[in-house]
Amino acid sequence: MEDWTEKYRPKTLDDIVGNKKAINDLKIWAKDWENNIPKKKAVILSGNPGIGKTTAAHALANDFNWASIELNTSDSRNAAKIKKVATNGSINETFDDAGSYVSSKKGGRKLIILDEADNLYEKSSKTDNNIDDLSDKGGKRAIVETIKITCQPIILIVNDYYNLVKGSGEALKNYTKTIRFYDPYTASIYSLLKKISSKEGINIDTRVIQTIADRSKGDIRSAVNDLQAICFDKENIDIKSLDVLGYRDRKKIIFDSLREIFKTKNIQSLRDSSMRLDEDPNNVILWINENIPKEYRDYTDLLKGYQAISKADVFLGRVYRHQDYGLWSYACDFMHGGVAVAKSRTYPNDRYDFPMWIKQQSKTKSNRDIRDTISKKIAKKCHNSNLKSKNFLLNYFIQMFKNNIDFAIKMKDKLELSEIEIKYLIGDDKNIVKQILKPVKKEEKTKETKEEKKKDKEEKMQQSLLDF
Repeated sequence: MEDWTEKYRPKTLDDIVGNKKAINDLKIWAKDWENNIPKKKAVILSGNPGIGKTTAAHALANDFNWASIELNTSDSRNAAKIKKVATNGSINETFDDAGSYVSSKKGGRKLIILDEADNLYEKSSKTDNNIDDLSDKGGKRAIVETIKITCQPIILIVNDYYNLVKGSGEALKNYTKTIRFYDPYTASIYSLLKKISSKEGINIDTRVIQTIADRSKGDIRSAVNDLQAICFDKENIDIKSLDVLGYRDRKKIIFDSLREIFKTKNIQSLRDSSMRLDEDPNNVILWINENIPKEYRDYTDLLKGYQAISKADVFLGRVYRHQDYGLWSYACDFMHGGVAVAKSRTYPNDRYDFPMWIKQQSKTKSNRDIRDTISKKIAKKCHNSNLKSKNFLLNYFIQMFKNNIDFAIKMKDKLELSEIEIKYLIGDDKNIVKQILKPVKKEEKTKETKEEKKKDKEEKMQQSLLDF
């Protein structure tokens, strides 16, 4: 099935959803290149993920008939790669699709697109003269040098503008024009989704479209993905179909939140993100705890990150001990902002895993339910609380049940334990389980035999009296 985000990706700037001012500024900058090389040879497109920055860059190239070269800097965070692809592309002339040479003086432009430029890896080392010197991994310095000598337009795409221009990237302010992209209005996203569903021939309840548009929080890519997921292999969509998106959408939001924590240091943005995240902080801290060692490879960053998580955990503990939910905000500040500022640099990782603890809890749920049922039975017979039975008595009961077959048989009858509960207490030893269950059947059979004999005896007596 074709990806709708690609199928309906705008090919021209006029089709971009929202950000009309940003699009207009981008057009003005591109027109300056038609006349001559402008003073600002590069632009920075900044804004949240999924709102159309990369799409706008490619649409610009299409509108002005420019060739384009795209380099995702999160894949190649070093000066050598940037110089090879971006610098060489920026100073060399252009060839058209037929392979014919087109001079830049005649409008043969080539657009260099550097995506995720705020994730550039920058490493400093001290020389013998104690002067900061960027190593060969100085991607920001390579970009600055590229912009200085370029004969071709360059677009830098970032989610976090300040992460790009800090350190050696500060020089970029002098050579670039910044164009800010904002989250599009919900009404604009609604119109786009309605247009797509119409083109796909799908009869969809307008309430479904409105809900998807609302929950996207301005992320167009997310909204289109949700629409495709809900419409998969269907022609009629009603309001009940929204249930399909429940968990998938929440998981995606968690991943977006993790990405923002690990890739930025913007505290205010992280606070806003944590407020939008409709998830229990106890679950969020598990996601961060699971993925922080996969992200922070520097042991100092890792240590500081875990210290922030530890402080967040302290506040979460106080929340439940004292029922003071006002402390949640402090916990969220530590687990979001504290972990974010713990890093000394950004890392190339962009793949996050589901918390192992939650997976294990899911797998052992049935066993925990059996354990709780047995604990309640013990509590009822011993006249104490369920909690005391589970935390104190159950461990002793299991040991006695395993080591004393007579005790196990008696307790099986006394507590009316099922076969599943007996297997939980004994383990995988099938012979012992059969041994415990066997007397039950034997005793029941003996009881039935006695009752039958007694009944026969009574019937014979009655018959004798009648004969007499």
